[in-house]
Amino acid sequence: METDISVVVIVYNDATRLPTAVSSVLAQTLRAVEVVIVDDCSTDGSYEVAQGLAAAHPGRVRALRLPENSGGCGAPRNHGIEHARGRYVMFLDSDDELERNACRNMLEAADRSGADLVSGLCVRVHVDSRHGKRVEWYPWLYARTRTLDSIAELPDLFVFDTLSTNKCYRRDFLLEHDLRFPVGIHYEDLLFSARAYLAADRITLIPNRVYFWNVVEKGGERSISNRRHEIANFAHRMEIHRRIDELLAERGQEELKFRKDVKFLKHDLVLHLRDLPLLDTEYRHRFAELARPYIATLDPAAYEEAQPIQAVCAYLLDREDWENLLPAADTLTNRDKISVPLVEREGRIYWCDAGHLADPEGRRILDVTDEGYHVRPLPSMFLRNRLTTYEDDGRGTIRLTGRVVNPLGRIAPGARLRGQLEFRARRRSLRTFRFPLRTLDHTGEFIDWAAEADLAGRLRPLGVIDAVWDVRLVLEVDGERLRTRLSVDGPLLDRAERLRVRPRLTRLVADRLEPHVSRRGHLSFVLTSRGPAARRARQAVDAAVAGRAGDLARAGVRGARKARRRIDSGDTKIRTYHAALLKLPVRKGLVVFESHLGKQYSDSPRAIYEEMRRRGIDFEPVWSYAGRKPEGFPADATLVRRWSWPYLRALAQAEFWIDNQGFPLKLTKRPETTYLQTWHGSALKRMGFDEPRHKLQSRPEQERYQQVLDRFDHFLIRSEHDVRTLARALRLREEVLLRTGYPRNDALVAGHSAGHRTGHRTGRTAELAAELGIPEDRRVLLYAPTFRGGTSGRARGFELPFDVEEFTRRLGDRYVLLVRSHYLDHVVLPPSVRGRVLDVTGHHDITPLLLLADALVTDYSSVMFDYALLDRPMLFYAYDWEEYANETRGTYFDLREHAPGPFVETEEALFSALADLKAADTEYAAARHRFVTEYGEYDRGDAARTIVDMFFGGGRR
Repeated sequence: METDISVVVIVYNDATRLPTAVSSVLAQTLRAVEVVIVDDCSTDGSYEVAQGLAAAHPGRVRALRLPENSGGCGAPRNHGIEHARGRYVMFLDSDDELERNACRNMLEAADRSGADLVSGLCVRVHVDSRHGKRVEWYPWLYARTRTLDSIAELPDLFVFDTLSTNKCYRRDFLLEHDLRFPVGIHYEDLLFSARAYLAADRITLIPNRVYFWNVVEKGGERSISNRRHEIANFAHRMEIHRRIDELLAERGQEELKFRKDVKFLKHDLVLHLRDLPLLDTEYRHRFAELARPYIATLDPAAYEEAQPIQAVCAYLLDREDWENLLPAADTLTNRDKISVPLVEREGRIYWCDAGHLADPEGRRILDVTDEGYHVRPLPSMFLRNRLTTYEDDGRGTIRLTGRVVNPLGRIAPGARLRGQLEFRARRRSLRTFRFPLRTLDHTGEFIDWAAEADLAGRLRPLGVIDAVWDVRLVLEVDGERLRTRLSVDGPLLDRAERLRVRPRLTRLVADRLEPHVSRRGHLSFVLTSRGPAARRARQAVDAAVAGRAGDLARAGVRGARKARRRIDSGDTKIRTYHAALLKLPVRKGLVVFESHLGKQYSDSPRAIYEEMRRRGIDFEPVWSYAGRKPEGFPADATLVRRWSWPYLRALAQAEFWIDNQGFPLKLTKRPETTYLQTWHGSALKRMGFDEPRHKLQSRPEQERYQQVLDRFDHFLIRSEHDVRTLARALRLREEVLLRTGYPRNDALVAGHSAGHRTGHRTGRTAELAAELGIPEDRRVLLYAPTFRGGTSGRARGFELPFDVEEFTRRLGDRYVLLVRSHYLDHVVLPPSVRGRVLDVTGHHDITPLLLLADALVTDYSSVMFDYALLDRPMLFYAYDWEEYANETRGTYFDLREHAPGPFVETEEALFSALADLKAADTEYAAARHRFVTEYGEYDRGDAARTIVDMFFGGGRR
């Protein structure tokens, strides 16, 4: 029988795992497969095991052996190619496995497409993971079956999937192009794959799993790719990269070279840079000698594609600026960590100076303004805390000193400082142990500290489950608390002794704490044992844990965790809500409020709540909040986290639901509950069933959506425009509509009645201006654009569509600009506009900001309908109107024709209109009046009072 595929299995000193790898080939659903085992002159009996397998499976398994060890994977694989008999060749390492249908799926794809090579999905299996972790290797490349006539059609395949083992090669193709692995050098896969990709006339990708790459991270012999602390390892990587670049240059593949440069900055270099802080000076300098010549060959444009910190590291490495590079390497490992004091120059934030800012390239690469380090609240800052000394007295007491970075002087010299060291078990423990600091000093760019911890006398671990203890410095600055991990640089712990401790269970299990550097470079302590008796006791415990009793205990723990996850799952909550919670009695007077899916305490629900409080209504208020803790919500209401059990119970028993967007879609409202939907704006863009995405839904999907909308007992509208648009698009019945206007707009109607022409701010408006630091002689502009993101519900970066620095140069002496993006966006403003452009996105309620603003700049946000009630100037910066109106969702009317203010589409036109704001005010006065008449006719300033009178009796109940 003709052999379809030869699977070359290479082995070196891996006798134990070799039979499993071979079995994964023999068990293939494709029968015409042979195994060619090539032993790289093993010393542990691997070749004898291979011979036994060949004897047990004659004709299907052959065992070959190299005369001497080659030290790599290249030579044995090349030997296998020479002896392969199949039409196609695959490669398998002795510690990995093939998926059962791998050969059949790849052969069928090869025969169908005539491809020179077929590639499938590789899965990294973390063998020592407690939870059976599996990670697919670049799965987006294998989302569907496709055939490429050139690797240039899919550069990502060339750049990212550099494995040779998840592929099936036509053997004649390998021989014709003399494709062999380099010998005597590591990372041979990279060069072999590059040559194969470039030589192939046709490449087919299949979405099937084909290869299981077994990864062992704890203990044992490290693989070549995991021995990054060896300088020869990096030298080999650099040599392979140089050879591939030469190959690309010969083929004129400039685009592939550029993509490879980007990947080098984002991946290859990062892998080694992360280890630098823990390695000695000699290694670092040798590393730089190898890296710098290659970095010089990178396309400068590649830095723009990399993440800022990756580009910063490459630049600093090229300059051998270790003082700033080592902290940057810490940030590579610990995303968002602020590792250096940072530098502000001419309104921009830079990673460092050290003379680099005189270099235009350095100024460009080291600019980290857009990372927003300068605008983060102090308690949420992830600050680097470098351990500077570690000493122990041999009796269980350690003395530590360290330096916490103080970026841009955020911690003022006169700040009240307190701190303590915190020892906390990584897994759940009975206690957290804390030790006060001996000294805590502000030294300008750093906060220096010293501490002494009597671990032998005070730290009492259990001894089994709390084997790893992490150390944190808890720093209190003027009452605000932040936690920092202790970063370890260099061989600081090389001479550290193991410390005696007294576990609560028994010293026979463990009696020492050993200082350790975690995978992220932080100080931790590992509980260990010492001496023959301790080792025997530990072995007994380990045996028990590994035995039936341990299996039962682990099964119990896993069962408990699984039950907990099942109880807290969304499906369980929904089922329980309908099966049990809805059977609880309705609690009279219980009102559940929610604004913008729990993100804010704002809008019409807030206005109704505060009117009820002002009127002395007797009710039981519950406010929902999203996130970890409720910030900015009222203290005189019960607060429940969205989707928590208390939240579900409150909804099930509430007499009223009041919100402005939508309670969870899958929760049914009981008939006894009144759902008051206040909504959150009139419609310019198409809504509900008028949206393209809803029109494309199936009938069952549309029916489910309609059931959600039918929960509304009352729906607030502010004009007949709402009736024609919102109400129709949401298919609301006439009897549901309440023509009251929006309670949130009562304050705007009152603000217009009070007048705003005096030029003086009073009351809450004056307080807000003072809070924001706005001078009396500056007029206030509010920029409030619409939301442009996806539907993930996560905050994302928002890039302003005009140059705020240019705004301050031209108009900053007259105006303060307030920027309020959507609550799912976040804005980063450069320090150069400090005091003249302010980010007010964090303010829950926009109404006070509208009252403060002398003019509004927006695009298509429904805030235009609200602000019009104030009869103040509005400008419409519609820089992408054609795309938005015609390609995104469509609109109910042409804003260009109805805009009650200048409609501009360029930055220059915007600045010109702002410079002549008086003209925009007077020329569009009539248009504003028509706009309010058409879109705000029911906003009369009494909406909250009307709602309270209608549903809550207007007084105490």
